[in-house]
Amino acid sequence: MQYRKFGRLDFKVSALGFGAMRLPMKEGKINEEEATHMLRYAIDHGVNYVDTAYPYHDETSEGFVGRALQDGYREKVKVATKLPVWLVNDYADLDKFLHLQLERLQMEYVDFYLLHSLNRESWRKMQNLSVLDWAEKAMADGYFRHLGFSFHGAYEEFVEIIDAYDWEMCQIQYNYMDVQNQAGVKGLKYAAQKGIAVVIMEPLLGGHLVEPPQVIQEIWDQAKNKRTPAGWGLHWLWNQPEVSTVLSGMSTMEQVKENVALAASSGLGILSPEELALYDRVRAKYQELTAIPCTQCRYCMPCPQGVDIPENFKNYNDAIMFNKAEAARGKYDWWRYAYEVQKSRETDTRAVNCVQCRLCESKCPQQIPISKWMPTVAAVMGEGKPFVSRLE
Repeated sequence: MQYRKFGRLDFKVSALGFGAMRLPMKEGKINEEEATHMLRYAIDHGVNYVDTAYPYHDETSEGFVGRALQDGYREKVKVATKLPVWLVNDYADLDKFLHLQLERLQMEYVDFYLLHSLNRESWRKMQNLSVLDWAEKAMADGYFRHLGFSFHGAYEEFVEIIDAYDWEMCQIQYNYMDVQNQAGVKGLKYAAQKGIAVVIMEPLLGGHLVEPPQVIQEIWDQAKNKRTPAGWGLHWLWNQPEVSTVLSGMSTMEQVKENVALAASSGLGILSPEELALYDRVRAKYQELTAIPCTQCRYCMPCPQGVDIPENFKNYNDAIMFNKAEAARGKYDWWRYAYEVQKSRETDTRAVNCVQCRLCESKCPQQIPISKWMPTVAAVMGEGKPFVSRLE
């Protein structure tokens, strides 16, 4: 196993972290025997960072992690879990969730406690509840050692949160396709230059990058060094000094063994200029597969109805690029859930709420007929209608 700096902390983290979000299932529940075997194999082969969260696996992931880390394994790893900020309604809830999570984990403390899935709205909510003052007290009382946050929002929101506190770590979605999405490469570098450890999630875009279409595989096949799709994705991240560790949510022992072996061969600067150029070609080829020529510039925003136009277009394009229609429809429905149930979004950002006012169209540099695309996106994502690559 290779180890890397973890920001300014006196801790060397394994290049690969174990994410407990996509564990093997059996009869609708975590297959604990297999999952425990997987987690302990990873630790026995050098993995020293384990990540879980309150909602993972219908709120059973933390309990599994606590049981799997018995028999001396807890002492071999750093453990991170996350506060479900969307469920926090008052100051007392902060203590309630923390202590419930520690009870599930069977731990007196966790090493890293993260505010889960921050964006501008959820960060405002946490600020109003004085979460930073609470966290300082909880750390002083010994319930967790370090405070961090995971992030799903725009770059400008990321910078605002980073600058609001002396964070020691953060977790971002980042991969060779998401260089400009969410925090992106700018956010990665901004955090790292402040000495903040950056943990990477979705390194393979939720599995989208492990089964490339033939036109993509043909580009990878031109490389002298042959790698699996997972290898190309993970080594691109490990090649960057700002990346502290890469979380992988593994579902099979085969995935664990492959990723552990890849991490053992990882390092800074191991990709040649010719190989790095392949990533640019792959990214461009994927983008050629899109239906809507949206560049995510966000000039069309804000929408008076609260619709996140670029987010809807990206989800639609991703479904076509990666041939993942059901995953995209699931994400679209999650936006509804986040607004109606979790209350973690101030508006319902789905395309179905577009009223075709066309105020956005005059702002679009790509001259996209947004008011015509939105009903199509809503029908495909919300009603299961067939995808189209161009409007009639």
